[in-house]
Amino acid sequence: MSWSFFREFIFNWKSVGAVAPSSPMLASLIADSANISAARQILELGPGTGPITNAISKSLSSNTHYLGLEMNESFVKQLREKFPVMQFEAVAAQSFDFDTVLGPDGSFDAIVSGLPWTAFPESLQIAILDHVMARLKPGGLFVTFAYTGFHQLPSGRHFRKLLSSRVAELKTTHTVWGNFPPAFVYIAKMKEAATASH
Repeated sequence: MSWSFFREFIFNWKSVGAVAPSSPMLASLIADSANISAARQILELGPGTGPITNAISKSLSSNTHYLGLEMNESFVKQLREKFPVMQFEAVAAQSFDFDTVLGPDGSFDAIVSGLPWTAFPESLQIAILDHVMARLKPGGLFVTFAYTGFHQLPSGRHFRKLLSSRVAELKTTHTVWGNFPPAFVYIAKMKEAATASH
């Protein structure tokens, strides 16, 4: 377990949302599920100390741009030190308040989230989802994870319902039992762009 992550959890437990970072197995599953190698614009919500970011970085091409939005400034500093490449950008910002970072035309092929959805009230779940899903390109992927068992709590069930209602297709992966706590991945796909008929 990362000591810096645990320390931030103790002092900022409402925003950090977990006592340990995602395991390499879960991080790799998330990156693979988001089809990172085919994406050109990637947004990560709540990268924390960077376990999922590290998995993403292994599939980044030279013309892919990554933006990580992390409200914890201590984590942002660590991310910038770990990933000092030109196409990588980490910003201290709220997940539902990043328009000044992106500008009016910012959109993404893949959005990856490490946010603690079951810890959020319904109003915050809706605010974040509506804000970020509007930035996902047609056919784009929104990928996040849920702790097995916790997804059956009312907030977990409600989040799945909210997510499902905003996408064309929602899939789940197998459970990564080696993660602490065990977790699985949601893969949400936006509707493809309409094609002109002849």
